[in-house]
Amino acid sequence: MSHDHSRSGAHAHAHHHGGDNIKLAFFLNLGFAILEIIGGLWTNSLAILSDALHDFGDSMSLGLAWYLERYSKKSEDAKFTYGYRRFSLLGALINTVILLAGSLYMISEAVPRLLNPEETNAQGMLLLAIVGIVVNGFGALRLRDENSMHARVVAWHLIEDVLGWAAVLVASIVMMFTHLPILDPILSILISIYILYNVARNLRKTVALFLQAVPEELDTHGIQKAVEALPGVQATHHMHAWSLEGENHVLTMHVMVAEDTPRQEVMALRERIRSLLHDQHLLHTTIEIEYGPDDCMLAEAHAH
Repeated sequence: MSHDHSRSGAHAHAHHHGGDNIKLAFFLNLGFAILEIIGGLWTNSLAILSDALHDFGDSMSLGLAWYLERYSKKSEDAKFTYGYRRFSLLGALINTVILLAGSLYMISEAVPRLLNPEETNAQGMLLLAIVGIVVNGFGALRLRDENSMHARVVAWHLIEDVLGWAAVLVASIVMMFTHLPILDPILSILISIYILYNVARNLRKTVALFLQAVPEELDTHGIQKAVEALPGVQATHHMHAWSLEGENHVLTMHVMVAEDTPRQEVMALRERIRSLLHDQHLLHTTIEIEYGPDDCMLAEAHAH
């Protein structure tokens, strides 16, 4: 039996920054949501007030993301032998649901405004929009290089807000020169639909990870063919691959060799398989060597 736990220190360093970036995004969002409520009341903009509510939802999910990101760094124990990484995935799922609900809420707020557009303070909206783009854009840039599904969903929260404020910016400039208050709800609806599309894609990936689907970047068929091409390998079977949170993957496989294969050759074969799997983002691999077709415990179990 062969186990491989090797990961680089640089990877752990990147993870540490992921947590810091989510923490920063949380405080940015919370502070800005409070500013939005004041600004929404000042400008009489329902769009800004509804976005403030949406940002509070974002802040709650970012706070949850930050907590679960930290929690997911806990080492493995008797209860969670792979560690707590999948809690990060749970955070991504909760965030995605909040984001879906928030976008649907924004659409429900914008539709009545199509029928009855309201007067707003365009200059005040312009000022808030500039601050909104800078604050949320900064948070999104800090998260752009994160790889985990969780950080991607958090980044979408912030990109959604940047796009929302870009719409407010455009609408406010136009409304400063022409009387077109209907622009604000039209742009809100278009942005919400765009976000819903991207969130739905993320939700599909997150659910697939929860259901232990093979990670998209892992070519299990190719891996199996490469291992079977190694000298001394007669066959491979019972290959399973899944991901803990979209970034760290797990792979197990049975490798059959001839019954009279010396131990030294088996050890060398394991090393060759390990180097084959080196660039596959595998946190944990289990290679079970079987001596001939009658040596598989699982085959015996299935036969019974």
